[in-house]
Amino acid sequence: MSNGRIIFQSLLQSSRRPSLGFVASSFYTLRLSPLPLPTALNPSSRFAVASSLEPNPIFSFTSVFTHRLLHGTASVHNKNDHRQEEEEDPLFYETAKDYGETTDGWEEEEDDVEPKLGDGGDGGGVVLQGVPWGESVLSIAHDVLKLFSDDFKLYAFKTSPRGYIYVRLDKLSHEYGCPSMEELQSYSQEYKKRLDEAGEQREIPDDLALEVSSPGAERILKVPDDLDRFKHMAMRVCYVEEAETNHTEKSGVFLLDSIEQECCVWKLVDVKENRDPNSKGRPLNRKQKDWRLKLPFNKHKTTMLYLE
Repeated sequence: MSNGRIIFQSLLQSSRRPSLGFVASSFYTLRLSPLPLPTALNPSSRFAVASSLEPNPIFSFTSVFTHRLLHGTASVHNKNDHRQEEEEDPLFYETAKDYGETTDGWEEEEDDVEPKLGDGGDGGGVVLQGVPWGESVLSIAHDVLKLFSDDFKLYAFKTSPRGYIYVRLDKLSHEYGCPSMEELQSYSQEYKKRLDEAGEQREIPDDLALEVSSPGAERILKVPDDLDRFKHMAMRVCYVEEAETNHTEKSGVFLLDSIEQECCVWKLVDVKENRDPNSKGRPLNRKQKDWRLKLPFNKHKTTMLYLE
């Protein structure tokens, strides 16, 4: 889902990851969005590798700052030299063959998959997908987080069998939970350093790739745990309405009115999605403004922040 995240990506290259062919030690690309970022990005901090890497407007709710670190000192060996070592190494997995499937060597998260609570992405939570090194890199991520203030926590953490680590940092004091570019970079650099050290000691594979990002404004919220934090903001609520004959899925844009023992009470927000299509843009009437939706916690299907 495209939702205004800031992203840092680092390729932790070793002899097993093929070189991507860039001569610069690092480069930055900036994609501009029609939606203003909570954190302003400084275009002067870009370093172009080629003339084609120019800022281009994109037509989605995405603002991405991408940072890939390509170490020029990484050595390249014949894969046959490592064959016996790799067969005996329980942490070894094939990456070189899959690596050519993308144009820049980076495995992108699937944007067309509907997010759900606990998916390790927009839905938060931890998803390790059974990789043998997953618990180790998660432990390192928590250790690095201890170096920062209590204002930060892991919103989502996911590992891929192809050797990718996705981290989303939540900043509790920020309106949307988005750390600044500098804060993401600081965490990314320290985490990468710890991963490199663990890789050298053969505690984890030494050719992992890392992405550190903010949760995104359209993050999925836990009901009722996250609601009080964002109670001043409009939310898109998808819910199940029970009738005598059937169960109907509905959605609307609401403000939290109150949280009761087993349910939430919602009131409509005066936005286009909630207005009668035949009202010709007229605002909600008094009856609609006074109406309340009393919804049990378990009838909330998806709740996320609403962006106009």
